[in-house]
Amino acid sequence: MALASPTAPVPNAAEILRARYARRLPAHLEDLTGPAHGTVGLPLHVVWSGRRSFDVGRPRARMSLYRTVLAEGQRKDLTSYLNRELLIEQWPVLRTLISRLIRDVWEDAFPELTLAAARSTAAST
Repeated sequence: MALASPTAPVPNAAEILRARYARRLPAHLEDLTGPAHGTVGLPLHVVWSGRRSFDVGRPRARMSLYRTVLAEGQRKDLTSYLNRELLIEQWPVLRTLISRLIRDVWEDAFPELTLAAARSTAAST
């Protein structure tokens, strides 16, 4: 007996991940009210191994924090741990350190991130 093929196309892994990241997005970048200074400790559901505490005042530590939260955080984590101004400020570099799917979802939803990256590129030429 032959198995019937499904009538609906099966989404690929990229489509599933893209949809998952899109569901986590805040409604507006203004919703990102995380700290602009101090130390942030992430909960286990965001970072389950390795470093969990980050000094937001240190650019490299902040970049690690933002990479982790963008990849693993839920909507509440995004709004609690990310800061709008800091995200826009570091987006030109941060966008090169995160997955293409995360970058595309965020830039599609928030054109100001794309503008920040474009301004940075224009300033460096």
